[in-house]
Parts: sequence; structure tokens; C-alpha cells
Amino acid sequence: QAEEELKAAWSQQARQLREMERRERLLRSDVQRAGEQLESFKTRVMQVCSPSAGGSTGKPVTEQQVIEKVRQISDENKQSHEREKTLQKELSSRLAKEREVSANIEVFKNSLQKLQ
Repeated sequence: QAEEELKAAWSQQARQLREMERRERLLRSDVQRAGEQLESFKTRVMQVCSPSAGGSTGKPVTEQQVIEKVRQISDENKQSHEREKTLQKELSSRLAKEREVSANIEVFKNSLQKLQ
């Protein structure tokens, strides 16, 4: 009986080991694919940025220059979003004031009509 239990336990561990090996292969494949995608993306970014980032000198663009340009664009994008939020708040505030003034004008008109 002990021998059968030992065989069953060994069989279970062997299955678990095979499953772990399968998962490891999948993870390695995923990591390799992600690395290839990253390289492809990096290459495309370099190609897109190269003519404009190189300027008129025609010198090749470094990765660092591309990274800085992407950071700059990202910062500008954040600033733009912040400005948009500020303008939206301003607009909402002005609309609320305009509604209040319109309501006051209506009250004034009604009062004026009653007086006439």
C-alpha cells in the first residue's frame, strides 16, 4: 500500500513538473515575443523620429534623443490636458454665472412688468 501511495505521489509530482515545464515554455515564448515587439516598436519610433529629430544636419538620431523627444511630447500632452481642465472649470464657472445673471434679469423683468 505504501508503495502504491508513493507511486501515486510520484506520478502526481511528475504531472505537476510537466505542467510547470509547459508554463515555463509559454512564459519564455511570451517574454521573447514581448522583446521582439519592443524592438519593433523601438525601430519604428526611431524611423519616425529620425528625420525630424536629426534636423538639417542629417546626423543619425540616438535612442536618448528619441527618449527625450517622447518625454517632451508627453509633458506637453500633460500640460495640454491640465490647461483643458482649467479652461473647462473656467467655462463651467462662467456658464453658472451667466445662468444666475439670466435668472436675475428675468426676475427684474417680471418685477418691472408688475410695476408698470
